[in-house]
Amino acid sequence: MKPFSFTSLSFWSQSLHFLLFFTWIFRPCPVASSWGNETDHFSLLKFKESISSDPNHILDSWNISTHFCNWHGITCGHKHHRVTRLVLKGCQLRGSISPFIGNLSFLRTIVLENNNFYGEIPQDLGRLFRLQVLYLANNTLIGKFPVKVTSCSKLRYLSFGGNNLTGKIPMEIGSLHNLEQLYLIQNNFIGQIPMSMWNMSSLTVISFSINKLEGNIPKEIGRLENLTVFALDANKLSGAIPSSLCNLSSLTHVGYGNQLNGSLPTNMFNSLPNLQLLQLGKNQISGPIPASLANASMLKLISVGGNNFSGLIPNLGKLHGLSFLELGSNNLGSNSAKDWEFLYSLSNCSKLRVLIILNNNLGGHLPDAIGDLSTQLTLLSLSYNQILGKIPASLGNLVRLTLLDMEMNHLTNIIPSTFRNFQNMQSLSLGRNKFSGKIKHFIGNLTQLFRLDLSRNMFEGKVPPTIGNCKSLQYLDLSQNNFSGAIPIQLITLLSLSILLNLSHNSFGGNIPSEVGNLKNIGNLDASHNHISGKIPQTIGDCQSLEYLFLQGNFFQETIPSSLASLKGLRYLDFSQKNVSGSIPKGLQDIALLEYLNVSFNMLDGEVPSKGVFSNTSAISLVGNKRLCGGISKLELPPCAPKFTGQRKHPNFKLFISICCVIAFLLLASVVAIYHGRKRSKKASCSETIDMISKVSYQSLHNATDGFSINNLIGSGSFGSVYKGSFESNEVVAIKVINLQIRGAHKSFVAECNALRNAKHRNLVKIITCCSSIDYKGHEFKALVYEYMGNGNLENWLHPRTENLDHPRIFLLDQIINILIDISSALNYLHNEHGQPLVHCDLKPSNVLLDGNVVAHLSDFGLARLLSTVETISNKQSSTIGIKGTIGYVPPEYGMGSEVSTQGDMYSFGILVLEMLTKRGPTGGMFKDGHSLQAHVKNAFPNKLLEVVSPTIFPQELEHAVVASGDISENTMQVHPNVEKCSRCLFMIGLTCSIESPHERMSAIDVVRELNSIKSFFPLW
Repeated sequence: MKPFSFTSLSFWSQSLHFLLFFTWIFRPCPVASSWGNETDHFSLLKFKESISSDPNHILDSWNISTHFCNWHGITCGHKHHRVTRLVLKGCQLRGSISPFIGNLSFLRTIVLENNNFYGEIPQDLGRLFRLQVLYLANNTLIGKFPVKVTSCSKLRYLSFGGNNLTGKIPMEIGSLHNLEQLYLIQNNFIGQIPMSMWNMSSLTVISFSINKLEGNIPKEIGRLENLTVFALDANKLSGAIPSSLCNLSSLTHVGYGNQLNGSLPTNMFNSLPNLQLLQLGKNQISGPIPASLANASMLKLISVGGNNFSGLIPNLGKLHGLSFLELGSNNLGSNSAKDWEFLYSLSNCSKLRVLIILNNNLGGHLPDAIGDLSTQLTLLSLSYNQILGKIPASLGNLVRLTLLDMEMNHLTNIIPSTFRNFQNMQSLSLGRNKFSGKIKHFIGNLTQLFRLDLSRNMFEGKVPPTIGNCKSLQYLDLSQNNFSGAIPIQLITLLSLSILLNLSHNSFGGNIPSEVGNLKNIGNLDASHNHISGKIPQTIGDCQSLEYLFLQGNFFQETIPSSLASLKGLRYLDFSQKNVSGSIPKGLQDIALLEYLNVSFNMLDGEVPSKGVFSNTSAISLVGNKRLCGGISKLELPPCAPKFTGQRKHPNFKLFISICCVIAFLLLASVVAIYHGRKRSKKASCSETIDMISKVSYQSLHNATDGFSINNLIGSGSFGSVYKGSFESNEVVAIKVINLQIRGAHKSFVAECNALRNAKHRNLVKIITCCSSIDYKGHEFKALVYEYMGNGNLENWLHPRTENLDHPRIFLLDQIINILIDISSALNYLHNEHGQPLVHCDLKPSNVLLDGNVVAHLSDFGLARLLSTVETISNKQSSTIGIKGTIGYVPPEYGMGSEVSTQGDMYSFGILVLEMLTKRGPTGGMFKDGHSLQAHVKNAFPNKLLEVVSPTIFPQELEHAVVASGDISENTMQVHPNVEKCSRCLFMIGLTCSIESPHERMSAIDVVRELNSIKSFFPLW
């Protein structure tokens, strides 16, 4: 054996170092030790990968150079360095929620609200057994309620509000025994509230507002003894409010806005001492408001508008903290002096800031006690009642008022001089009463006014010049009074006027001051039907924001100012009935947005321009100007005389003129002969009646639709099918193939050809070409090719098919107005401006097509009739024609043998208006046994329209009005006054057009004017 030596020791030492080095090189990567936990690190990176947009660079800190516990929005536990909180609230992140979030097994809190997350909520969240807080509100998440989330048994707070979740709330939600707060607000949940919820005794907050929940609220609600907030407004719940709700003494907030009915228990509020917010608006609750309401002494907000409450308003003087009281749109009051007894007690509510009692049946004289209300009052609305007599001078005591609305009552006498005290007044509406006398100079004291409505009264005299002190005034309506004198310079120079200046239907005289050019921001200027004379100043061209200018019915002289051509935003211009002479300014044709021009009944002469608005006969009115010439051929004006120079005429000039006259006569005779020859042909094809439209071959249509493939079928009607097609030029079209086997199909084809031969309007469907040929089987083939409409027809928007319910398409109120203007403009063209009046005979939603910009186009003229043709038909034949159309939209007189008329189209239009507002078709299941859509609406008009109108038409930002009070921080549902007024006007149009007597219906031109007035005078935002 070899002795031990230092040499061998050195060898073993070197070997050991080599082994240690080798081990260090190939050691496992120490992620878990240095970064806390590999699973959490990997899962967070996967979460970041699912984010497609991070505009604020919130996740830039999520990188390998920093420990993930230090990343933005991440909190870790001190012991295990595992992620316990993920909070990314309001970061504007966009993307989906990664399922890897389910691997963060120590998570207790997830807050991702107020972002743009989309897609489904991952079921993997159910693996987070430690999860206590889950907030995913205000994103655009879709899908159904993630059932596996109910396995997170420690959940205390759950919020999915403000998404697009659908389906039913699952029964499994009852397994969340520790849940305290549940927010499912603003989704699309359907069905009933699961019974398992009423066993969740730990619940303190239930918020299911703005869904589609149905069914009753069961008496088991009384088991939730810890409940403080119960918000179910804007659903479809029905039945009565259960009396067991009175057992929940801890309640601070109750919100219902559904279809609840019945009456409130008389002692309901005796056992709710902590109640602070009561929201029962937009239901069908009837009976009196219980007097016990005054015993809920902590109440700060009461909103019970839009019900059927009746009787007198109870004494509420015990509610010393009351700040907001909204009782509008009920049947409160008895139209007597007793209706105001509640005011005397309400003076004890010293914190009252908002009082809304509009649209009830309050009558009698307004007592002096109105002035004893809280000096904190900022909003008072008493409009649409039956109030008589003069306004008490004591009303001027409410010096903090910013909004006073007393429109549509029976108020008389003058405006009290105490109104000078309203130094904070911003909106004052006294229109549609019986006020008289002069407007006093104190109006100039209201320097904060931005809206003043004194229309439809009996005011007289001059407008005081002190109105010029109202430097914030944006909306001023003085129309339909007896004002006289000159228009004050101080008024016409108010630079703040931007929305409306309406002086129409008065007795203003003098000239329009040249200072009118100072109104550079005015959008709507109406001085029509006065006694204004002189010339229209050129400075009106300085009003660069003008969209609507109405000056008709005055005594202007001289010419139309050429400076109007500089108003590039002008949309409506009416100079009719004014004795204006001279020529039409040629520059008007260059205003691209101008869609209506009326210069009728003047003394205009010279050439009519042919471009812009002048190229559309339905957009202009020139009648009553006998010396106009030229323009497009459809105007049928005489040609303008040639401009001869001073040179001597040729000696044979007269002979030349005579020869031209003979040739013109012969050409005219030939045209008449050809016309009558075509008229005698009973089987005229499309190529014979539409000479301006080129024909296309059957082969081209066959190729464009892939052999008329069912995949390209987009609709079908009474006489054929419609296919989507694409030509080789990539032009997308709609091809209507006529089914010639159906009786009357050939006549329908010819009728549509004849109807569209000369009809050209922006709101009529445009025919591109036609086909009259033989198909590959040797059969006769006829088709019409139209411009393709990308948004389909109105029927599919109003009543979507089952497969489209997950992504419904809805119209808001402003879109409905625009579509109705489009349809009525088309009808006005057909009835009044087409030359020979044309009756559509089948107006209904499926015959209204919407292009890519949601502009409406009237289509399907298969039943259209020219009135001259109808008048030559015997009574028997006209009866046959009269009953053609679609049940529900056909006017009643057609069924009794009356001839087709333009009034029949207006009846169909009225039904369509009501259908758009209610989203109920005229032949729906509820309209049987003598019930009708018209009667359904008429019974609700005018005070209960919110019961029949579809809630989807209201913009959400107008439904939520924040209560301006230091004591209240909650939101309350409120319909904006402009929205309500606008809706009422639209319903009135629908009812008037669909009235049984044809002669009492509105005409198309009146509807167009009324709709444009609504759009102008009731701005929705």
